[in-house]
Amino acid sequence: MDTDKYKMGWLIVSFDLPVGTKKQRKIATDFRKYLLDDGFQMLQFSVYARSCVTFARQETHIDRVRKQLPSEGNVWIVFITRAQWERATIIRGSPATIQEPEEIPEQLQIW
Repeated sequence: MDTDKYKMGWLIVSFDLPVGTKKQRKIATDFRKYLLDDGFQMLQFSVYARSCVTFARQETHIDRVRKQLPSEGNVWIVFITRAQWERATIIRGSPATIQEPEEIPEQLQIW
């Protein structure tokens, strides 16, 4: 069994933020920009994912998101193991085509 598939994975942040006023839209946009700047990829407009190769990295990014939380709305964070991610089915377009899930990026180590 490839145990790395259960240690590494993707941190997924999903949110529902109010956007009824100009100020609320700015706060929501700033939160999205923060996630992108922190290495998350947009899966959908309010769903972002970031690879995490260790549990410590997962905790680091959860803490960072926690510090950027808007005062209103809901933010949901879940960790999906590499094994779970690889079992995902991604269906696009019409006619429907199936796409393979992304691999966890190779990690560059500099000593």
